[in-house]
Amino acid sequence: MLSKKKMDRINELAKKSKATGLTESEAKEQTKLRKEYLETFRQSMKGTIENTRIFDSAGNEVTPKKIREIQTKRKMH
Repeated sequence: MLSKKKMDRINELAKKSKATGLTESEAKEQTKLRKEYLETFRQSMKGTIENTRIFDSAGNEVTPKKIREIQTKRKMH
């Protein structure tokens, strides 16, 4: 998860961009922070998906094979 300080800075730059525009250094900072945010988000989402098990209404596990394989590999390590 991205720190609160970085999230606040992303929001601050977004507001400034809409209101008055950004300097070249601020635009570079915004791009860097957005990239870092997306990387963190993707890692988090991947972890969530890889740790999810799906069951049908009868209680049978119907987790996709690819996800089960990843979960099995993790248990071995």
